Amino acid sequence: MAEQMRDKIYFSHGQESGPWGTKIQRLSRTASDLGCEFASIDYRGMTDPQARVDKLVATVRDDDVKNYILVGSSMGAYVSIAASHALSPRGLFLLAAAVMLPAYPESERLPACGHVEMVHGWNDEIIPADLAIEYARRADCSLHLVSGEHRLQDAALDATERLFRAFLIRMRDTP
Repeated sequence: MAEQMRDKIYFSHGQESGPWGTKIQRLSRTASDLGCEFASIDYRGMTDPQARVDKLVATVRDDDVKNYILVGSSMGAYVSIAASHALSPRGLFLLAAAVMLPAYPESERLPACGHVEMVHGWNDEIIPADLAIEYARRADCSLHLVSGEHRLQDAALDATERLFRAFLIRMRDTP
């Protein structure tokens, strides 16, 4: 049997979705298969990005966990990046990240974490792929461009799930 992971994963959903949308359901199963605990933060009704950051930081601190990974989609990716400056996550896995956008304060701010991977749809109509490419270049992190749109559904979700599994296995094998 493979070594079980001990990391806890905190999922942060996007502005228009909820804590148990399709992506989070799929990725939480993957996390569970690899022995990770997980939590999905409920930000519904919270439109202020900083309030979401504060909620994520408070949740992680209240849980008093030592090893954790932040996973965020769209606005949730922005929240995860911003929270990385107040926390010390082992890794960040970012989906259709809301980066390089004037509407988000400090959306050009680089993550405070050494292990960062991004997944972005080539045809993202909300956050163009060019913005993700520029951000990944500045952050010097892995960027996986997949065939798909902002929601990363269907084949894009299958690819995202495979990338997430590989990311978690690398994190398991990284001290």
